Amino acid sequence: MTGGLLRGPAGLGWLGIARLGLVQAALGAIVVLTTSTLNRVMIVEYALPAVVPGLLVALHYAVQMVRPRFGHGSDVGGNRTRWIVGGMAVLALGGTLAAIATARLATDSSTGLVLAMLAYALIGLGVGAAGTSLLVLMAQKVAPRRRAAAATTMWIMMIFGFAVTSGLAGHFLQPYSPERLVQVSAATGAIAFVLAVLALGVGRAAIEAVPSPAPAASADPAKTPFGVALREVWSDPTARRFTLFVFVSMLAYAAQDLIMEPFAGLVFGMTPGESTQLSGLQHGATMLGMIAVAVAGSARVARRFGSLRAWIIGGCAVSALALFALALVGPMRSIAALRAGLFVLGVSNGAFAVAAIGSMMELAGRNRDGRDGMRMGLWGAAQAIAFAVGGLVGAGAVDVARQLVDAPAMAYGLVFAVEGALFLVAARMAATLERAEPRAHGVDAAAAAGRGGVPTRGLALAGIAQGEGR
Repeated sequence: MTGGLLRGPAGLGWLGIARLGLVQAALGAIVVLTTSTLNRVMIVEYALPAVVPGLLVALHYAVQMVRPRFGHGSDVGGNRTRWIVGGMAVLALGGTLAAIATARLATDSSTGLVLAMLAYALIGLGVGAAGTSLLVLMAQKVAPRRRAAAATTMWIMMIFGFAVTSGLAGHFLQPYSPERLVQVSAATGAIAFVLAVLALGVGRAAIEAVPSPAPAASADPAKTPFGVALREVWSDPTARRFTLFVFVSMLAYAAQDLIMEPFAGLVFGMTPGESTQLSGLQHGATMLGMIAVAVAGSARVARRFGSLRAWIIGGCAVSALALFALALVGPMRSIAALRAGLFVLGVSNGAFAVAAIGSMMELAGRNRDGRDGMRMGLWGAAQAIAFAVGGLVGAGAVDVARQLVDAPAMAYGLVFAVEGALFLVAARMAATLERAEPRAHGVDAAAAAGRGGVPTRGLALAGIAQGEGR
């Protein structure tokens, strides 16, 4: 029975897919503390300019520009488990060191900042190595007809890791102290690493031991140098256009990330534990948005509720409206309105994100050229750069706005309005993207299935965030 759940008729069964989801949840559990809680502590408790944690998070994203190299390494080496375990170890170490560095800021700011730079660089390397290789492993071991559901499961479990970690960490951080912050972060890293290793398994029970259902690639990536492989992928017009869309849409998605908890602390007077729990509310709403797209993407209701592109456009548009509403919430000082706005923003973000990534996975698996890992790495790098720029610009814009406007509520409101406008631009770009459905559902459906494509009305995961803070 267990073997049947681990190994389906072709590739991973549902138990194996759930195990990959646990690895994703473990990764997200470490990331959420570094991009949300530590960010808030630096700004509110230690009164640092918002640009400081913004630069640190930007550093961890900038390091992820090596994702294409990690993807190529997975294509060539073939041992995805080793990359995932190694990446998780580096990630756990970086997360713990980041908490130590944050605590150190209270007594020695220079040493604390140096340690923080090292820690966030390690976090970026860990996320890039583990996240990219995890996605390649999923693409290899899951049959095409199950990839959409498998990717949705992994993504939702990552958000579940965000939500659970935010809630539990918020509880154990009260009352706040630097020592307690380090203890919570270290425990989170250790538990996440052990969970990931157990989920991946060893020997015959290992995920990587499951035979791959996909047909053999038409090219041998081991014979192609990294630079040549990268140029070949970039020469594909579809890959280039989609890379640009990923960058712009993720820029809109990321610009809000580093300012929500400081906004709650400075404008509404929330404690670190309360603002972390508020972040958990938003992550839970994001998960609901993803589930809504999963239900709407089923075969029975897909025609009625539209394609992934429609969900991308709608998600971006509603996200813009939610941000415009949040711009008005600060002056009102209404916590109920704040919670409602964050809930709507979370749902719309979830719908947009998982639909966009579904399209990403479909495009990555179209060609039988052995470059799936390279494509996923390229789009992951575009996303990481967008998150680096978005987080830095969002945090820096708050500092600039507070110099121009005395009231913090008005300063944050201006930034939220700009972010909402950026989401509208992303919605416009999504409307101009070519439809992918005919390639998987039209007269060439059999050929699409042979290329390992998946229905674009289903859902898939390509590492948005391996989640970067969302």
